Amino acid sequence: MLAYFSLGSNVGDRGEHLARGVTIVAGTDPLRVSSVFETEPVGGVSQEDFWNLVMEIETVASPRELLERARIAEIARGRVRDVHWGPRTLDVDVLLVGELRSTDPSILVPHPRLYQRRFVLAPLRELNPLLVSDEQLEASTGAVRNIGTLATLR
Repeated sequence: MLAYFSLGSNVGDRGEHLARGVTIVAGTDPLRVSSVFETEPVGGVSQEDFWNLVMEIETVASPRELLERARIAEIARGRVRDVHWGPRTLDVDVLLVGELRSTDPSILVPHPRLYQRRFVLAPLRELNPLLVSDEQLEASTGAVRNIGTLATLR
């Protein structure tokens, strides 16, 4: 099944954090990665702009297993959780896992704010236009700007 993750970084070498995060999360699963989008931070904390992307993997892993991969990637890149919605070396969210639904509070699938955030919807739509309608993209918030690919930004 296809699973989608959102990755973002706004501290240090953003391109390196994203590239390493992609590698850790994907493991040996086949993957595709969107362009990188520069985005304004959400949550009201003063901080630098983010670089965000969405990755797609073909996997048989469960949502809980995918969440564990996300956490391992964040820890490996020095993620610190001091300030809610604050600056981060790497933030990884599980967005969708095939047609699965999870109401487990530790791993909600689909991600509960998926369709509110343009920094997630723009790269997700790039990878799979069937998952994001024009109306959903238009209704989402936040400025985004396509700045290239991981390869061109490193």
